Formats: sequence, structure tokens, C-alpha cells
Amino acid sequence: MQLTTRLLILFVCSHCVLAVEENWDSIDQRTVPEWYDKAKVGIFIHWGLFSVPGYSNEWVWHEWKSDKNADVVDFIEKNYPPGFTYQEFANQFTGEFFNATEWANLFQRAGAKYVVLTSKHHEGFTLWPSKYTYSFNSVDMGPHRDIVKEVGEAVREAGMRYGLYHSLLEWYHPQYIADQSEGTTEFVDNKIYPELIELVNTYKPDLIWSDGDWEMSDSYWKSTKFLAWLFNESPVKDTVLTNDRWGIGATCAHGDIHTCEDRYNPGYLLDHKWENAMTIDWNSWGYRRNSNIGEYATTKQLIDLLVETVSCGGNILINVGPTKEGHIDPIYQERLLGLGEWLSINGEAIYESSPWTEHQKDTITSGVWYTQRDGATYASVLSWPENNVLRLGAVSQLFNDATQVIILDSYQELVWFEEDGVVSIQFPDKATVYTNDVWVIKIK
Repeated sequence: MQLTTRLLILFVCSHCVLAVEENWDSIDQRTVPEWYDKAKVGIFIHWGLFSVPGYSNEWVWHEWKSDKNADVVDFIEKNYPPGFTYQEFANQFTGEFFNATEWANLFQRAGAKYVVLTSKHHEGFTLWPSKYTYSFNSVDMGPHRDIVKEVGEAVREAGMRYGLYHSLLEWYHPQYIADQSEGTTEFVDNKIYPELIELVNTYKPDLIWSDGDWEMSDSYWKSTKFLAWLFNESPVKDTVLTNDRWGIGATCAHGDIHTCEDRYNPGYLLDHKWENAMTIDWNSWGYRRNSNIGEYATTKQLIDLLVETVSCGGNILINVGPTKEGHIDPIYQERLLGLGEWLSINGEAIYESSPWTEHQKDTITSGVWYTQRDGATYASVLSWPENNVLRLGAVSQLFNDATQVIILDSYQELVWFEEDGVVSIQFPDKATVYTNDVWVIKIK
């Protein structure tokens, strides 16, 4: 009887160890760590062999070999010797100016609370010495440095969370190509699944940002198996979260955060946490040597997107593309520092805020977006009001004799009056305020 009881206990325990089961219903019910929703602002880094030619975009290899993009083919033929292969870019991926501490300090000054580094893009080159890459990595080739480790240490030292982007597919890996034609899973079994385990165990990321999933099913990628391990057994099981790019049908449907599509910005409140992953260079995630000033988001545009995104319940992940030398160009620095300066004044309307479920934007004045925090409602005003008077149609129910209206720029109290459901707020003279792009008023 005692033996039977012990066997029964062992049997039951063996079935209750997994808090998250290997299916989407279970995974989608997981409690998401709070740090992510509070953070609001992240920095994305796309750095890899595509940074060496610095031409077209981060898909330059695919455009060259598969798409036969005439412009890209012509560029390669004119600037590289006959028979040149993409793998030879690794010798030119020098990273001599790469300084992880300088990167982290820039991102911290930009107001970021987390950083996501591209550990491996669709080209297959890893920024850590993975034993599954057969030396096609940044330690055995190129800069001969463990980029994932160095960035992670610097980011955490600067007080930010650290995430890793990882591409499931590799365009020209022979095992992946064979799997597609033969219906096998050799690529996942021998490369991707163990590679993900290695990445998590070695660097303990707070976020796994998956990509490159769209050609195959989540069952092919063994996504739910990996996620169950990540949430139950991994060293970051209590703090980590993931996005939704885990196979055909998973995007915008499963995962802790929905990224849906690049530069996703629905403009209204969703019932699931989401992220707007976007680029400062409108045309590329990777560095482009032939870019022009008009192809970059201005600081004003970054702030506008941030405000709209957070008001609708999302986080914003702002991408930069370093040069092959590991330098972040001044145009990226200028944009990020401008954003950070604005956040240093108006951040209380962003960090740890919640969307206002009644209205995400105003009903009569366009370009006014709302958030809430600690009992106060914040209105972010994207354009200076005509005649210095802001008219709001969505907030009359918040006003009574005790209501205060404060502009965060100078923290001075503003005069207001309400009539027929419209609240009119007297702004100060524009010459007396510090902020130049977006102004935030606090209603409490």
C-alpha cells in the first residue's frame, strides 16, 4: 500500500511539473512578466554581415541571389571581384569601433528601458560563438568578439532589460532547404532547437524576439515544445517573455506580445499586449551607406509614434543599424537623444502608464492622445493649439471644481473652463516652454 501511494505521488507529480504545457492554449494563458508593459520604450539593433555592403537593406543576400534584384546584382558585380561569396563579408565585418558601453549609454539616454539585439538574422551568421554554426560566427570570424555577451553586460549595467532577436530560418542552409523539399525536420532538430537552448542558457535574455517563421508551421519549428521548456525549466522562466512569430498561423494570434507585422501601429486599443517594432531609417533595418536625410524619421515623428503606440496599449521598439565597424551614426544618435530629452520631461505620461479605455484620442481635436497613471489622465498634444487654446471633447467627465491641469513642460497650472461638454485649456505662450515637438498636460 505504501509503495502504491508513493508510485501514485510520483505519477501525479510527473504530470504537474509543467506549469505551461506544449500547446498554444496553455502558453497563451501564461502570466506575462510586468516589467515589459511598464517599460514602453525599447531599442532594436540590427547588426550583421548585411552591414558590410551597407546597401539596399538587411535582405541584400536574398535580393542578390534569389530575387535577382538588378540594382543589387549590379552593385555587387561592380564593387566585388568575380566569384565573390556572401560569406566573404565576414572578413570585412571588423567591428573596430564597437563599444558596448557606449551603445548602452546612448540607449539609456534615449529613454529606453530594454534593448533587443539581433543575435542571428536570416543569413545565419551568429553574434555569439554558437557551436551549431560551424565557425560562421563573430568569434571565429570578423571582429572575433562575443557581441551578444558584451552588449548584454553593458545593457544590464546601464539598468535596462536585455532581449535577443533570433531568426528561425536561414535562407541557404542546406538542411533547411532539404527539409522544405523532403518534409523532414533535420534543420530544427540539429540546428535551431539546440541553438535556442544554447542562447537562453548562456545569455539568459529577458525577451526572445523570434522571426523568420513564415515559411513553415509552428509544429515544424517545434515552437510550443521550446516555449514550454522556456517557461518551465529555463533559467529565465519567471522573467522572460516572447513575441508571436513562431510559425504559420501564430503571428498576431499567440505569444506574450503581438508584433503582427513590421511597423505595426493599429491606431486603436487592442485586447492583447502588442509592440510597434519600427525603424529610424524608413527603408531598412540594417545600415545603408547610400541613405539620404529624408529617409530617416525625425525626432518629432518618433515622439508622435511613441505617443500613439502607448496610448493604444503598445510598446515601441526603435531600430538602429550600426556600421560594419560597430559605429552608430550621428543621425541615429541625434534622433535618439532628442527622444530621450523629451522623455526626461514628459516620461510620467509614458512609463508605467495605461491606456485610457474610454478614449485613446480626443473626439474633437485631432492629434491628442490619452494615457493614465496613478489616478491622473495625460493628454499628449502633437500640435500646438490654435490661439494657445486647447479644446478637448473627450474629457469633460473628468473635470470638476477641484480639477487641476498642469503642463509637464514647466509644471505650471493652466486655466481651464468647461462649456457644453467641451473643455478649453489656456496654454502658455509658446516662447515660454521648453518642449518643441509634443506637449503633455496632466489632468488630476
